[in-house]
Amino acid sequence: MSRTLSSFVALLCLLLGPTVSAQTKADDDFRVTLLGTGTPIPDPDRFGPSTLVEAGNQKLLFDAGRGVPIRLRQLKVPLGNIDALFLTHFHSDHTAGIPDLWLTGWLGFNRKKPFRVIGPVGAKALMANLEKAYALDIKIRLEDEKLPLEGVATAAEEFEQDGVVYDKDGVKVIAFTVDHGAAIKPAVGYRIEYKGRAVVISGDTRYDQNVIKYGAGVDLLIHEVCIARPELLSNIYIQRVVAHHTSAREAGQVFSLTKPKLAAYSHLVFLASDSIPRASVDDIVAGTRETYSGPLEVGADLMSFEIGDTVTVRPRNP
Repeated sequence: MSRTLSSFVALLCLLLGPTVSAQTKADDDFRVTLLGTGTPIPDPDRFGPSTLVEAGNQKLLFDAGRGVPIRLRQLKVPLGNIDALFLTHFHSDHTAGIPDLWLTGWLGFNRKKPFRVIGPVGAKALMANLEKAYALDIKIRLEDEKLPLEGVATAAEEFEQDGVVYDKDGVKVIAFTVDHGAAIKPAVGYRIEYKGRAVVISGDTRYDQNVIKYGAGVDLLIHEVCIARPELLSNIYIQRVVAHHTSAREAGQVFSLTKPKLAAYSHLVFLASDSIPRASVDDIVAGTRETYSGPLEVGADLMSFEIGDTVTVRPRNP
């Protein structure tokens, strides 16, 4: 190569370098992190159900189970920086972290805008009653610590039908009804769209056609799963719990029909008794493989997914 041509190539690389770098960064600004993958049963390794979606400059949280502020702190995400919290339904394991997120985000993290909550009908009543429950704490801190009043305000929004419930700066969130059992209504899942890519969070559900409809061809499909050893299925209570969730085999059918770039499990419902131990992650994988052979991840707390041309999995840091 001549010296002139070499110089031209070097100059071209210099000029294109920042563009390539900027493009790489632009393709790396859609990230999903599993904050909690557990159940109502306290587990130090699996906190309550919650998923963080970061798209561009926005941070959206889906459900707020036990320990969510701790997981956000581990990620170095200020609690006051959550733009909106979306609720799938009103079981306590999905909402127990709300007071901590709301009030602690007002304290040392200095939220200076209302705490925004979006969910099906019931979200307004939930937040209004939390405001009543913590009214004395709020009064004391306003008088004693002089915290900004707007930072503890809440802004709850409700929806009744499937459709777009959030649309800001290129990020669109679509809610859709799911079947968590006849008595557990409302219950919804969410589809998050950004830059031509999409992620679906099933919420708590049985095998459901709406998950298949909204999950078709997505980049990442995050689904709940429930598993119990056969010896447990004679227990009436266990039968009821199983009937409200999706088995690994059924979830595999959902994945086979939707064909996501990556299927992932969160909210792993392991059922057990004093005499019969719970099943294992390997059992979940084996059940899924009966009906699905594609890419699969069994989620763990703080596992993240970067959504680009491919879906890159980042395991939890030690």
